[in-house]
Amino acid sequence: MDWEALLLSIKLSGLTVLFLLPVGIVTGRWLAYRKFFGKSMVQALLAVPLVLPPTVLGYYLLVSLGGASALGQLLERLFGHGLVFNFEGLVIASIIFNLPFAIQPIQRAFEAIPREIREAAACCGMTPARVLWRIELPLAWTGIVSAITMTFAHTLGEFGVVLMVGGNIPGETKTIAIAIYDRVQAFDNDAAAVMSAFLLVFSMTAIAFTYLITDRNKHTYG
Repeated sequence: MDWEALLLSIKLSGLTVLFLLPVGIVTGRWLAYRKFFGKSMVQALLAVPLVLPPTVLGYYLLVSLGGASALGQLLERLFGHGLVFNFEGLVIASIIFNLPFAIQPIQRAFEAIPREIREAAACCGMTPARVLWRIELPLAWTGIVSAITMTFAHTLGEFGVVLMVGGNIPGETKTIAIAIYDRVQAFDNDAAAVMSAFLLVFSMTAIAFTYLITDRNKHTYG
């Protein structure tokens, strides 16, 4: 097991979840409750990472974050260095790539909350912030937990975007998925098998956990 690569992957996954959780709640709630012109296009744009090959998205992120682009130059001034092939750039790429995994489960959870409950809370004099904190978030908790779990697991096993934007720098951008690729290239199948088995078990556990809390919520409120 390449522990350095694993710890880096866990750090990347944790930071991605930390940044995307508030974004997922705000954006998911907004999409769930608001109707506006172009909403389908916004949702389609946010869902692009689900269907776009990771290497294609990685290429566009590489070009966008590179020093040759206006955005890349702006970010270089903000961070004090380039974002391509370093950990900060990897975090930004991971956040963009995981947007649908963070937003969609939370959006569906907010959509499942009956409108009458929110209206009754408002009639009782509760402020919108209090309704969100005391009513909506507790009812949407399964979607929030699903978003956290899926985002973390997806980031942990991501390969294409990581390789395109971060490269393969030990201790900086070399994640466990890249480490598996390296071991295969070096014909070290035993090490590759151990790390692959870890990701397989972790991914299956994350998915099973998501289904478990969803089923429990159905039995509780169904």
